[in-house]
Amino acid sequence: MKNENFTYSFNTAKSVEEVFDILLDVKKWWSGLFEETITGKSRQPNDEFVFKAGGGVHNTKQRLIELIPGKKVVWLVTESSLTFLKEPKEWEGTKFRFDLESDGKRTNVTFTHEGLTPEIECYADCSAGWSGYMDKLKIALN
Repeated sequence: MKNENFTYSFNTAKSVEEVFDILLDVKKWWSGLFEETITGKSRQPNDEFVFKAGGGVHNTKQRLIELIPGKKVVWLVTESSLTFLKEPKEWEGTKFRFDLESDGKRTNVTFTHEGLTPEIECYADCSAGWSGYMDKLKIALN
């Protein structure tokens, strides 16, 4: 099996600036499926937020490590407690990011979770979860 990171892409008629602003407000796109609680900030480099979901089975802390306006947003998972896994810290040190490209009419949005690969235990459940959140984001942006 190839060591491929989970990736999800879609296009929207929203401007790259509108999309970028929504992505920085993680409550707008990473909620609504599993009783999520998000605390903290994610607008400036080094901002941190905590994501809890599923009655406490998913608890992670992320730091915003790269921010290129209109182009890219990258978070590093600094703490991970995924209690439904044999290795609850499986996400620690992984990164998830959005890459944006615009042709002036449409914006291409690509989400990648670096380190979420088919070889790890969480891949099936976590990729399904990410797909749900990205489906929701895609609908919200169209």
